[in-house]
Amino acid sequence: MKIGFNEGCNRFCQDHSVLKDLEYCEKHGFDYIDIQSECLNRDLEAGKYTLEDLSAWFRDPAHKLKMLSYNALIFFNMKQTQAEKAAVMEELDEIIRRCNMLDCKMIVVIPSMDLPVHATVDEIKADAVAVLKEMVKKVEPHGIKLSIEFCGAPSMSINRFEDAYAIAQAVDSPLVGITLDQYHFHAMASSFEALEKADGSKIFVWHLNGSENMPCGAPYNTDEKRLWPGEPGDCRLSGPPALCRYVEENRV
Repeated sequence: MKIGFNEGCNRFCQDHSVLKDLEYCEKHGFDYIDIQSECLNRDLEAGKYTLEDLSAWFRDPAHKLKMLSYNALIFFNMKQTQAEKAAVMEELDEIIRRCNMLDCKMIVVIPSMDLPVHATVDEIKADAVAVLKEMVKKVEPHGIKLSIEFCGAPSMSINRFEDAYAIAQAVDSPLVGITLDQYHFHAMASSFEALEKADGSKIFVWHLNGSENMPCGAPYNTDEKRLWPGEPGDCRLSGPPALCRYVEENRV
């Protein structure tokens, strides 16, 4: 099993820099880094470095750290106009360009939130499948995977593991899988039974988190309630051993 660092853990730290994170991860023995688009765009706009600088860093044979995923293309589904749909695909084209520069072979895609229509789960699934199939056509020539990260909040259009997994199955491509964040898995009470039945090869990324014992779907159950796995107060002390066994057995 390889260990990666998710910049979602430190993106609000003072003087944060993707380039600094690369150096720290290299120093402390991480295998991969999950670069956040929020951090990358912020640094590029501030002129801290260029994409060419980052590309040179990753291509330097002295560096062992690799980029696991570009996180993320946000709000990819349930667009209501053709212009909105076209904008998603244009953003995907730019991310593919960046991934090719950074030797990155995975893009995380985040579902839309606060939908303007009262869509059913079936309608959301059908839309996501259609969009992802179009996305596959774009990433396939580059050997890049798409990883759906369901987000455990009531306002998210895809907020449970079983729904995200069903979408990945329906797309039926080896290039489409799941990013499973343990915090999001717990936050909307995703089914562990569904996880046990899942094909481990479809889980591309696993984010290890603990969580305070918040009510499912509570509006105050935010990222601030995350904990280190097994930290005192982690409500899943009875659950993590099973989750950890799943990770180990499936090498996700």
